[in-house]
Amino acid sequence: MTFHPSKGERGGWGRGKTALVTGGSGFIGHHLVGQLLDESFQVRILDIRDRAPVDPRADFIRGSILDRALVRDSLSGVDVLFHLAADPNLWAPNKRDHFLMVNTEGTVTVLEEARRARTERIVYTSTESILKGRRAGKPGILDENLERSLSDMPGPYCRSKFLAEQAALEAARDGLPVVVVNPTLPIGPGDRGPTPPTQMLLDFLNGKNPAFLDFEMNMIDVRDAALGHLLAARHGRPGERYILGGENLLLSQVLLILREVTGLAMPRTRIPYGLALAVAAVSETMADFVTRKPPKASLTGVRIAGAEMVFDCAKARRELGLNPRSARAAITEAVAWFLAEGLLERKPLRDTSYQGDPVGVPS
Repeated sequence: MTFHPSKGERGGWGRGKTALVTGGSGFIGHHLVGQLLDESFQVRILDIRDRAPVDPRADFIRGSILDRALVRDSLSGVDVLFHLAADPNLWAPNKRDHFLMVNTEGTVTVLEEARRARTERIVYTSTESILKGRRAGKPGILDENLERSLSDMPGPYCRSKFLAEQAALEAARDGLPVVVVNPTLPIGPGDRGPTPPTQMLLDFLNGKNPAFLDFEMNMIDVRDAALGHLLAARHGRPGERYILGGENLLLSQVLLILREVTGLAMPRTRIPYGLALAVAAVSETMADFVTRKPPKASLTGVRIAGAEMVFDCAKARRELGLNPRSARAAITEAVAWFLAEGLLERKPLRDTSYQGDPVGVPS
């Protein structure tokens, strides 16, 4: 069976094909699984987490991408591989070894086994944070042509993802049909992790942050990020990377949207980068040597925030046909989902109601 995606097809294009989604129980992953099923794929999931909230129509394999034999078995008969499995957090108790083992070595294992299985199309999920790197001297615009080095990476998580992306691109140069996607910050309903962007929103909504470091970020609705993966499998060029992004916003603008949507007070005090970095250093030191629990602020997170750069996401729109919804719409639905799930400690003063998970159909 040969995989020939066509922009002229619409709906049911996965009929007769099998897709494997590593990390299919995750935030982006479980939305992608639903979209693949709607496109008539037979879907297989490999994840260390429980299958909830994954669609019961998918076949679920519980296990690690570090288990080579299990990865090999999971890839048997697979036409399209979506490799999302990774640790997305910015801190871990044994952060140097942990991130390299899971994010880098795990990816290498998956790629090697996909080559052995002769998988026809592979989408590797990288991250926007390796494009931002350390703090920039001047604001700039980031696109897929940017080249970074390992020394640019602001922490162990980013180093591990940088090396994993390099392995994916090297595999593509060696003939493996790999397309790389770099999602920006995914937001929206269904994040049971929660991932760092969702935790950030929850902390502000629950009144846990009296001040903030204002910085530029790019947000994309999680359902559009998932759709970008599906479109990359159909239309992406092997060996290319695609930034899956939505809107560039300052954190102060995000706080304004949260205030308008909920009626809740948001912090107005800005803190300078140097102070945020010092607070993160103390917080992470305490986490490393005392509490062994995630710090309130991580050094990696602050360093990424300090890189004053915005994203040019035109390539994914032009070549993949990705047309994401607004950040405001995604934030509004995220808040409604938080409320429905009982995650808000402060009740919104304005009405929000979660309307479900509408998903766009690839064109």
